[in-house]
Amino acid sequence: MKIYFASDQHFGAPNSEESFLRELKFIAWLDEVKKDADVIFLLGDLFDFWFEYKTVVPKGFIRVLGKLAEIRDSGILIYFFVGNHDLWMDDYFQKELNIPVYHDNKEFVFNGKTFLIGHGDGKGPGDKGYKRMKRVFTNPFSKWLFRWLHPDIGVRLAQYLSVKNKLISGAEDVKFLGEENEWLVQYAKRKLEYKHYDYFIFGHRHLPMIVDVGENSKYANLGDWIGYFTYGVFDGEIFELKEYNKS
Repeated sequence: MKIYFASDQHFGAPNSEESFLRELKFIAWLDEVKKDADVIFLLGDLFDFWFEYKTVVPKGFIRVLGKLAEIRDSGILIYFFVGNHDLWMDDYFQKELNIPVYHDNKEFVFNGKTFLIGHGDGKGPGDKGYKRMKRVFTNPFSKWLFRWLHPDIGVRLAQYLSVKNKLISGAEDVKFLGEENEWLVQYAKRKLEYKHYDYFIFGHRHLPMIVDVGENSKYANLGDWIGYFTYGVFDGEIFELKEYNKS
């Protein structure tokens, strides 16, 4: 059994030229892991912005989408969790790629190990500004209003804000804040008060880490595909973080 996890590719940022190079590297990684993968989890922010109009999706990323389609058609399961940058994803992945899309955490059990998996945005204490903004973004009326913008206007505006607005992008100094100040660490510890999980797997923080949060329980953050190029792998016994070094 090999289960792979990756998060926070942010394709499209900061510009198409730099994004394209990262896309090629990610596709090379997918070509490697498909050789022995049973399941691949993508934990959000695959795109720096994504919005599904009724008949239109953002231009670009065809190589990534094509590779995901190829892998899924081969029989390998792929699960996608929306992040704070692609939270307006609807049913395009499900209909075109046969990839389920989740908008919140979901529990999985593999080889007797229980996983709680999600992107991680808006979880735990703090981050109140983003939590308020997320409620606005996910409000059906807000989505309805945005849909009335012509895609050439709406997508360009959203892409600009996604890069420039720190509250939206989550851009900050990526450094370990200590267990007491890492919101997802605290979130995991609180969840353990009600149920045991062997692993909490999240993205969003852009900082690869594995932290013991309880007896036989670990929180892992996958890092990103901007500066770290890290991913997670579970071999049926243990979970590890690894770095993809191929240029």
